[in-house]
Amino acid sequence: MIPLEIPPGVFRNGTDLQSAGRWRNASLVRWTDGTMQPVGGWLNRVTMSDQPIRGAIAWRDLTGDRWFAGGTFEGLFVSNAINTVSDITPASFVTGTSGAAQNTGYGGAFYGTGSYGLERPDTGAYSEATVWSLDTWGEYLVGCATSDGRLVEWTLNTGTPAAAISNAPTGCSGLFVTEERFLFALAPSGNYRRVAWSDREDNTTWTAAATNEAGDFDLQTAGQIMLGIRSRGQSLILTNLDAHSVTYQGPPFVYGFERVGSSCGAISRQCAASVDSGVYWMGERGFFRFAGGAVESIPCDVMDYVFDGMNAVQKSRIAAVTNRKYSEIWWFYPGDDSTENSRYVVYNYKEGHWATGLINRTCGIDAGVFNGPIWFSASGLGYDHEAGTTFDGTQPYAESGPMQVGAGDNVVMATQLIPDEKTQGDVTVTFATRFYPNGTETEYGPYSMAAPTDIRFTARQVAMKVTGGSGRAWRWGIPRINGTLRGTR
Repeated sequence: MIPLEIPPGVFRNGTDLQSAGRWRNASLVRWTDGTMQPVGGWLNRVTMSDQPIRGAIAWRDLTGDRWFAGGTFEGLFVSNAINTVSDITPASFVTGTSGAAQNTGYGGAFYGTGSYGLERPDTGAYSEATVWSLDTWGEYLVGCATSDGRLVEWTLNTGTPAAAISNAPTGCSGLFVTEERFLFALAPSGNYRRVAWSDREDNTTWTAAATNEAGDFDLQTAGQIMLGIRSRGQSLILTNLDAHSVTYQGPPFVYGFERVGSSCGAISRQCAASVDSGVYWMGERGFFRFAGGAVESIPCDVMDYVFDGMNAVQKSRIAAVTNRKYSEIWWFYPGDDSTENSRYVVYNYKEGHWATGLINRTCGIDAGVFNGPIWFSASGLGYDHEAGTTFDGTQPYAESGPMQVGAGDNVVMATQLIPDEKTQGDVTVTFATRFYPNGTETEYGPYSMAAPTDIRFTARQVAMKVTGGSGRAWRWGIPRINGTLRGTR
C-alpha cells in the first residue's frame, strides 16, 4: 500500500518536478483541515447593470432593511433584499472607462520600430479602469468614483440619486470611513500624496479650525495614494510604493501617520481586504499583510503562476474579496489571455496555503448582511455564492505534480486504488505516468471510484488528477495505491 498523501494547497512555482508531491494545478476546490472539497456553487441573483461592477458593498439601515450597491464606469446602482435595482447615479456624473489603456509595450509605437518581442520603454501614459470606493456613513451610503472625483452620499431614497457632499473636496481618487467616524478623502484636488478628513460625525465640515477636528496631511512618499482601509484599532493607507498607518491622536493634530512598509505598494485600488488577523493585499510582485507593527511579506506558493500569467496592463481591475466562513481572501485578476478578470488566487489565512482557479468575477461582497457572498461577473450579473453545487457547466478539479512511487531502479505495478472519500463515487481519478522526469507521459483513466478501484499502470512516478462532479459536496482525503515493486534490471 502506497499512500498518496499530498499537503493542502497549490504549489505552482518553478518546474513540474519542483512541485513533486504537491497539488500543482486546480480550480474551484479548497482545502479545509487537510481535506480537499469543492468550493460552493453559485446561483443567479440579480443584474445590477449591463457593465462590469467595480466596487460593491452591503449594509443594513436603521430599520433593519438590507441593501447592496455597486458602481460601474457609467454610474452607481443599489438593490434591496428582494432584488429591486435602482439607478442612483449622481447628477453630472463624469463617465469613466471600463478597462485600462497603456501606450507602452507591444503595439505602443509605430509598426516596424524596435526589436520584435521586446517591451517598449516606459514612456507612455497609463489610464486606469474606473473603480468605486464605497463605504457607509451611519445608515447612508458614501462613495467616490475615480473618474468623477466627488464624494457622494445616498440617503436611502430610491427616487433620489446620490448627491455630492456639501463642502467636501473634489478631484479625489477614493474615500473610506475610519472607526472613529471620520470621512477620509484620498488624493483631493489631484494631489496624489494628500489625505483630507472631515470633522468627526460631520462630513460637511472640512476646513480645519480650533472648534473642529477636520484636517489634511501630505504623506512623505514618492508614490501615489491607491486606497485606504480601516482595520482593528487603526487605518491603513496604501500607495503604489509603500504603506502608512493612520492612528487617531485627538486634537490638535487629530491623526498621526507612520510609514510601516516599503516596497509593498498596492497593485490596484481594490486589491486589499481587512479581516480580524490584519489587512492583506496584492502588490506588484507579491502579497503582504499588516497586523500592526510593520508590514510582512507573505510567502506565496503560486507567485510564478499568478504574476507571470497576468495581463499587467489591466491590473487596475484586480479586486480582493473576503470569504470569512472559510478564512479565505480571494483576488480576481485578468489572465494573460484576457482583458477582463478571468482567474483567481486564494489565500487561506488560517491554515496558510494557496489555491488558484478560473472564474469571471469583477468584485464581491462577503456574507454577513446577506446569508452568503454576492459576487459580480463582467456582465454586471450578481451571483449568490457558496450556494448549491453547480458551476455553470465547469467541474472542480485538482492535479498533482509528479509523485515518486518507485524507489531507485524499481517501478510500481499498480493494480488497485483504495479511495478515501466522504461520498464515494462523486469524483473520478486520472493518472499520468512517467519513468523519468522528462520522459514520455502516459495517461490512464478516468476511473470512477469504487472500494477498491481496479487500475492498471506501471511507473516510477505518477501525477494524479481528481475531478469532482456537480452532485453532492464531496471530500477527498488520502487514497492509497495497491501494487508491487518490480526491478528494472
